[in-house]
Amino acid sequence: MPSTFTAVSYGPTLPHASLRQIRSVLAANGFEVGAESLESHPGFDCATFALASVGNDRGDAVARLRAALAAAPVENVDIAVVPDTLRKAERKFIIMDVDSTLIQQEVIELLASHAGTEAEVAKVTAAAMRGELDFAQSLHHRVATLAGLPESVLAEVGRKVKLSVGAERLVARAKAAGHTVAAVSGGFSQILAPLAAELGLDFALANDLEIIDGRLTGKVSGAVVDRAAKAASLRAWSAKAGIGQGATMAIGDGANDLDMMAAAALGVAFNAKPAVRAVADAQINLPNLDVALVLAGIPGE
Repeated sequence: MPSTFTAVSYGPTLPHASLRQIRSVLAANGFEVGAESLESHPGFDCATFALASVGNDRGDAVARLRAALAAAPVENVDIAVVPDTLRKAERKFIIMDVDSTLIQQEVIELLASHAGTEAEVAKVTAAAMRGELDFAQSLHHRVATLAGLPESVLAEVGRKVKLSVGAERLVARAKAAGHTVAAVSGGFSQILAPLAAELGLDFALANDLEIIDGRLTGKVSGAVVDRAAKAASLRAWSAKAGIGQGATMAIGDGANDLDMMAAAALGVAFNAKPAVRAVADAQINLPNLDVALVLAGIPGE
């Protein structure tokens, strides 16, 4: 029976008992397991199970399976159900959030440290990422605290930015295999643009901080890149690249990434807030974006 989905399990280790539990859950939910593979990567192990649904209600069956796997008492192991339209696609489209996903930090908090408002900004950022505040309103509030900072702080903050573990490999290996990689951010173009050029991203979008006479005004220019804009970017860029929705993957950590994740064939929560993990198709709860290569079916070196 041909595979239509692949179950991918990953964790710091994959004990045999955990793999047996996973096989049991797969079978109990009406999926036959075809080929299996077990691989070891720096920092994590992963196992893949080629699946085929026994019944005809494939979409409902996958939703039930994801719920059952999430509820299964398999400690320190995550299990994703990935459509083969993504894993087996000749060309894939991968889009990522930036702050706390592609990079380790929240840029606005780094900027706020120069204005003496880091604690206030961090509190608002956390609430916005949990989905408790309107993102655009929260962004305007936070950016207002930066008014008067010299433009030079942008370069200083840019030098402090650290890529997440595996981020550079994810981009490089995906592009080397002929796939398209993009980043979309509720952060700032002044930080993302040089980073996108360095990594060789195919598409990138973020907010523009308004600068007049060499100082930040405390405003952003143009429309805010919010959750709707992120989803629209996925659709527009994947279409421009000639890649169908079935071959798209979106990775993010906050509530403003939810629309983008829902629009993708696979929405991945990366070390995310609980509200994001609860609705994501897959979770990466390791600080390592190399797992995304495994999910997408992109081989390593």
